[in-house]
Amino acid sequence: MRKDLQQLFNEFMYEYEYVRKIRPETVRAYRYTYALLTKMVPEISIDNISPEVITRFFKILQERKRVVGKGIVKVGIKKSTAATYWRKLNAFFGWLTVREHIPRNPLKSMLYPRPEYEDRKFLKKQQIEKIFAAIQNHSENLFLLKRNLALFYLLLFCGLRREEVTFLQIRDIDFEGKILTVRSETSKSGLTRRLPLHSVVLLYLRDYLKERRSYTSQYLIISSKQDDRLTYDGLEHLVKRLRERSGVRFHLHQFRHTFAINFLKKSNNIAKLKQLLGHKSILMTMAYLRCMPTDEMRDDIESMSIDALI
Repeated sequence: MRKDLQQLFNEFMYEYEYVRKIRPETVRAYRYTYALLTKMVPEISIDNISPEVITRFFKILQERKRVVGKGIVKVGIKKSTAATYWRKLNAFFGWLTVREHIPRNPLKSMLYPRPEYEDRKFLKKQQIEKIFAAIQNHSENLFLLKRNLALFYLLLFCGLRREEVTFLQIRDIDFEGKILTVRSETSKSGLTRRLPLHSVVLLYLRDYLKERRSYTSQYLIISSKQDDRLTYDGLEHLVKRLRERSGVRFHLHQFRHTFAINFLKKSNNIAKLKQLLGHKSILMTMAYLRCMPTDEMRDDIESMSIDALI
């Protein structure tokens, strides 16, 4: 009996999750993209996958209206979001093609929606100060105060991704060697990396661990409601409250950009930054240069002269 598209997607996910060992966050992204595809184009099947059907999927996404926040209506999706969906579907359709379930990958004849990044991604000093002031002034109890300070100092001085920080375990912190280990199973690159810990981060981590002594969870950043790691929903709720109380519209990944820009400003060493961020290619690291402030390059320009030309 021929398998339907859902059965084949389940096999694809089983292989990717347990053989290729993709991260839990990536698993969720694949499942969400597939669910969105079947919701927007319910008639899609293994027999009618084509460039026309996939084009219709992206057209629906681009034209649909969504209500977000407090009744705000938005139309369409960002180009970066379209690119994410494209990559996830391309992997699945490629898998179907290799296993001869479909004759060809429909996305091979379609242009990749390459994202255009024009907005400033890093946070300025004043914005960082407002966020930390909101933590200091609005934490409900001492445990939350110390946990949130440790969490955001880790983000600011280590450049961690969301999944990396939420899956950190106590054993990943070497206080004696002043090293933090990001394990391969939680890293987007699939590579283990070790980061030198800033002395300020160590200070807040020690303070936080003293406060959470009654908890037994192996995870470092834990929920105040249960003895387990802080979930993505819990983290998003925290960010939402801090946005409201600080007046700064930010998302967690901006702390990674802030770390990158300020490290480059101090070290001017993109090779070191590549290693710290856990990138496989230095081209990925160079993407962070797009938000380098113009004023940071002014002295370099002024230092040039006719006499100093080669």
